Amino acid sequence: MAEMEDGTDISTLAEESRDLLDDAVAMRRVLHQWPELGNDLPITREQVLGALEGLPLEVTLHDSTSGIVAVLDGAAPGPTILLRGDMDALEMPEDTGLEYGSKVDGSMHACGHDTHTAMLAGAARLLSTHRDQLAGRVLFMFQPGEEGHHGAKFMLEEGLLDVPALADGSPSPVDAAFALHITSSLPTGWVATKGGPVMASSDRLTIRLSGKGGHASEPHRTLDPIPVACEVVQALQTMVTRRIDVFDPAVVTVARITAGTTSNVIPESALIEGTIRAVSESTRRKVHDGIRRVAEGIAAAHEIEVEVEVVDGYPVTSNNSDFAKFASSVAGELIGAGQVVQLPHPVMGAEDFSYVLDRVPGTMMFLGGTPHGRDPSTAPPNHSNRVTFDESAMATGISIYTAVALRHLQ
Repeated sequence: MAEMEDGTDISTLAEESRDLLDDAVAMRRVLHQWPELGNDLPITREQVLGALEGLPLEVTLHDSTSGIVAVLDGAAPGPTILLRGDMDALEMPEDTGLEYGSKVDGSMHACGHDTHTAMLAGAARLLSTHRDQLAGRVLFMFQPGEEGHHGAKFMLEEGLLDVPALADGSPSPVDAAFALHITSSLPTGWVATKGGPVMASSDRLTIRLSGKGGHASEPHRTLDPIPVACEVVQALQTMVTRRIDVFDPAVVTVARITAGTTSNVIPESALIEGTIRAVSESTRRKVHDGIRRVAEGIAAAHEIEVEVEVVDGYPVTSNNSDFAKFASSVAGELIGAGQVVQLPHPVMGAEDFSYVLDRVPGTMMFLGGTPHGRDPSTAPPNHSNRVTFDESAMATGISIYTAVALRHLQ
């Protein structure tokens, strides 16, 4: 990457992106009305292909998912930068009252992936007009299945990074990756990121306790799993605060306890379910071991049988520090350095862009989209049934996607 003062001129990109905003908003609103879940997104795929039609892109449709890869060749040889936009929605109701609200019962674009998809399509159009300034390739990754369905992993397994040689025979490896994620908790048009871990790992926890049921008036003739379950939940919190370094944190949240059928029966079993978050692989494994040790020890003390299951989810999303600085500097040129926030600590949410960043140096950056007139600290957050986003932020997103690619491939 060249120094900024010698870099490609990006001063016109903000205005050019605003010219694309109406089309981006129209696309986003269609996607918002027809949210799709998981890795099979036929309506969304059709909308993306329509938006890319007529552009000088080589488009590949993935078979294992609805993933789309579109490649733009620049005017000169060079490496490839990957730009990613996720496309799937969440299984939840929408209560925003928007005129373009979800028409699919129980599904909502509550994490802004509709805006990501539309912004990436807009960036593809804008970069196509600037292809003569590119020394290399841009790979647009339209990804399904981010919301717990491992879409990025499936796309990687299907050869996402296996880009062929250029027409002159020279290699064009994917040497950088960049993604934006909109948030209602940051002022519109601002961005935020950091080097190193930026989002947590996410693993699923299940503990099954098996005792001996009986009459609620005779607990001494039973092996009651309910107080044991309560003890396990409390002890897990103590384990985290006493055994995990506060500067390398973890979160263990028990989100559901299931036991019993009525008020006068002690059940035979109890089920504990929850999530585990960490921002380093070493702490992640330490927490896994601690959960097993605590649950098995407490169960043994009460002569209760226990089964502990920890299912690995997304790994830690870790930004390359140099690329995070680079992306922040480019964004600062577009929107002003005062609107580029360096996060003091990671976000404890999780992202499957982590799979890409495990393979390629790059950065995830958050894009502010607080609705007009709302306070970022109190606006309904991502994943709320009432979350909305300021669509004008999408112009900022299009310009940042474009500028990062232009500067990396100058």
